[in-house]
Amino acid sequence: MEVNYITQGVEMSCIDQAKVSAWIEAVARKHGKAVGTLTYVFCDDEYILEVNKQFLQHDYYTDIITFDYSNSHRISGDMVISLDTVRTNAEQLGVDYDSELLRVIIHGVLHLCGINDKGPGEREIMEQHENEALAMLP
Repeated sequence: MEVNYITQGVEMSCIDQAKVSAWIEAVARKHGKAVGTLTYVFCDDEYILEVNKQFLQHDYYTDIITFDYSNSHRISGDMVISLDTVRTNAEQLGVDYDSELLRVIIHGVLHLCGINDKGPGEREIMEQHENEALAMLP
């Protein structure tokens, strides 16, 4: 297992990387997956907008983009997270910034585990899995 935390033009949040990595591994294991290499790129809105345009042909801001390199038993991928959008979402939802950041971090892992959120009823299923994962935080 290897979890990398990289910043692109932003200052990293004060998350405990060792604790978060162990949590990610526990969540993946709960979903029957092992963790391979995961790379988180924390950035600003402009960077994620460029990634969204370049790779997905989407012209809008988002909190996370997940690139999935997993196989059937081991999750691997790159996740680009806009700390600007995480902060905006936390303010709009009336939640703590660090809590929202953790939700987004695990959201990407859940995508790699095969949970989707675009189809009918899938958003609610994703939120349930996010809440269960957050409850697993040590």
